[in-house]
Amino acid sequence: MSIPPELHNPLRLGSTAPNFEAETTHGVIDFHEWKKNTWAILFSHPEDFTPVCTTELGEFAKLHSEFTKRRVKIIGLSCDSVERHHKWILDINETQNCTVKFPIIADPDRKVAVLYDMLDHQDATNIDKKGMPLTVRSVFFLDPLHKIRAQITYPASTGRNFNEILRVMDSLQLCNSKKVATPANWKPGYDVIVHNSLNDQQARELFPDMKVVKPYLRYTELQ
Repeated sequence: MSIPPELHNPLRLGSTAPNFEAETTHGVIDFHEWKKNTWAILFSHPEDFTPVCTTELGEFAKLHSEFTKRRVKIIGLSCDSVERHHKWILDINETQNCTVKFPIIADPDRKVAVLYDMLDHQDATNIDKKGMPLTVRSVFFLDPLHKIRAQITYPASTGRNFNEILRVMDSLQLCNSKKVATPANWKPGYDVIVHNSLNDQQARELFPDMKVVKPYLRYTELQ
């Protein structure tokens, strides 16, 4: 089954995350109402009872407290029914030694997957039993205004790096609150880069310990 061109809606950084209503393992939700004015991560899976997805949902469950500490809501999506989701959660909890507490969206008709352009079009082998392209492993980082601030997409064969997901969220929240950027391989506690929108005088007022390597490359510590 091909996807009509009018359904394709490429989402870019800064786009408003489309709203939708859907069944989840926590009941029917209006996505924007569920999310409200918080940071959130929406992540997708091809289908239930798949091996890589099982490990990923387990990892999200184990890190749930880390996301909560950052005031980030997490919500999964898989292209199966709520009934199958609930059965799958039992397997996830058992095999991954965790407790899944976040909602998982039921998307058997791929409506949300199409809305967020999560489908895998790279070759003709990535087709499910209904003739639809499989859903890729997308991760959308959404800010309190429902804006897409970052996106990571993995193929169906490659499990996600959860250290990177947490690192990206830490960077987004930090740079959202201060006039800084984070350099390559940055982790919380590392030096950051002073934003180039600040001239030297403005930068010194905010960051007295700023270290200037080049006029365009200025580092500082954050306490």
